Amino acid sequence: MPVAARKMISTRPRKERLLVEFPESLLKRADEAARELNKNRSDLIRTAVEELLQGMAAKRLELELAAAYSANAQMNVELAEEFAHVDSEGL
Repeated sequence: MPVAARKMISTRPRKERLLVEFPESLLKRADEAARELNKNRSDLIRTAVEELLQGMAAKRLELELAAAYSANAQMNVELAEEFAHVDSEGL
């Protein structure tokens, strides 16, 4: 199969190499964690970055939701007051 055809068929995400400097103590701890998790160093670092980014996205969403709840707080109070009589009818 020609190289061009193989590239079009491939579904694996493109990977790029990078050079990262670690303090020696952090690298030792990372290597220990990788061994414990049965991962290689690259997989450990990739996983850590993915988890950090997911956590950041979750935090952004939480902040956006909190802002939306705060922005609509007065409307929610007004709706609750408007329908308070309906709540007491079921008793």
